[in-house]
Amino acid sequence: MMPLRVVLADDHAVVRTGYRRLLELDERLQVVGEFADGDAAYLWLSRHPADVLVLDLSMPGRGGLEVLRCLKARVPALRVLVFSMHDSPAIVAQALRAGADGYLTKSSAPDLLVDAVHRVAAGERPLSDDIAGLAAEGDPKALPHMRLSPREFDLFRLLVRGIALEDIAAQLYLSTKTIANYQTLIRKKLGLANVVEMYRYAREHGLD
Repeated sequence: MMPLRVVLADDHAVVRTGYRRLLELDERLQVVGEFADGDAAYLWLSRHPADVLVLDLSMPGRGGLEVLRCLKARVPALRVLVFSMHDSPAIVAQALRAGADGYLTKSSAPDLLVDAVHRVAAGERPLSDDIAGLAAEGDPKALPHMRLSPREFDLFRLLVRGIALEDIAAQLYLSTKTIANYQTLIRKKLGLANVVEMYRYAREHGLD
């Protein structure tokens, strides 16, 4: 039986090395690629076969949610397991909405990563224990930020970190005017009057 082909996307080289060693202890898994940013992972996966992508959401280039959405549209058979430090209900909900097949936080035990890779490949939706009960806390879809698209949500989180519009534009290969237009649209969708209110909203909902 051929091993499952796994791709790693995380901007920390040491972390990727640890994941690779952990996963390849299981002879049923083979890491066939690893990338430090979502754009490189997207380009490679558009041209090469793989079974499971282990994806961090916070990487250079296009936001993880946007990469996830584009990959699921381009390579529908690819299974994507998000492995992230973020555990807020909104971020988890946005990732699942964008097409994630499973979601683990980086506080999970190492053996859970191996198990989750097998489970997403088998068509299951593994969630780590610390986020599995989020549905009980209320429907996140009712919150204003769930009206944002994956790209708008990624941009919102960049904006509330205080990153300059010019720097965001360069990171996402867009014009500064486009980012400014997105900022206006995001504020309108959230019912916020200015950047200060955006910061407050982000803190209140654990999105900063």
